Amino acid sequence: MSRHASLLPISYARTIEDWLAEDIPSFDYGGYVVGDDVKVATLYCKSPGVLAGKPFFNEVFRQTGCTVSWSFEEGVEILPNEGKVVVAEVTGPGRRILMGERVALNILARCSGIASRARRLRTLADQNNFNGVVAGTRKTTPGFRLVEKYGMQVGGADTHRMDLSSMVMLKDNHIWATGSITRAVAEARAVAGFSIKIEVECQSETDAMEAIDAGADIVMLDNFKPEQLAVAAQSIKAKCQSFQKQVLIEASGGITEDTAAQYMGPGVDIISFGSMTQGVPHVDFSLKIAH
Repeated sequence: MSRHASLLPISYARTIEDWLAEDIPSFDYGGYVVGDDVKVATLYCKSPGVLAGKPFFNEVFRQTGCTVSWSFEEGVEILPNEGKVVVAEVTGPGRRILMGERVALNILARCSGIASRARRLRTLADQNNFNGVVAGTRKTTPGFRLVEKYGMQVGGADTHRMDLSSMVMLKDNHIWATGSITRAVAEARAVAGFSIKIEVECQSETDAMEAIDAGADIVMLDNFKPEQLAVAAQSIKAKCQSFQKQVLIEASGGITEDTAAQYMGPGVDIISFGSMTQGVPHVDFSLKIAH
């Protein structure tokens, strides 16, 4: 079992049970036709990518009464040079293989697609000598966040905050609704306590310094152009050093795989990518019963 699988809560089994129930809410007519004779189905990978999502795939077929035997470890990059590569075999009653087929493939294809983009972004950071954090965001699919965040982990990226309870992030709407950055940070700190970090989305260096003075742990420089980011990040770090304050600087907003290298400069600690989950291409898998 992959070490990443140890991160998963036991509740993911219930989530998969719900997904299977969604796909078979009453009678399984196609399964009736196939019957219960034991069959072997081969999982093929037909496009390049990082394999991610094995624990979810395994759990789908555990619940349908099948077993899975894998040819590759989690996190391995698969390169189908001749059309397709055998990745695993699923053994069990024919109708029960097909009962889990689509749910399992959907999970594996998306999780692997996210892991693949995460791996490319982390590799790009390494190539540009960027030692900071490459992170995803909370822009995930409702009900599918655990799978998508897991894919980031396998690909080598940081998941960023998992949910609204994991870290305080005060964005423009919070500030506008509260009246000021200073007041928003103070009110957040009053309820979040010492153990939860506070991040503030900033539109300018002035905003960032107000957030830092108010006690923010992280400032997000949002939608800055690369040249603006470089100047602001280094200026903020210099001011913090003179005041003997420590703060992390995150760059975010419209940064893509194509533009990421332009943001990987000094002073930047974190670069977050909504594109790690939004619009990401899936890895192409198929499951075929031997005949």
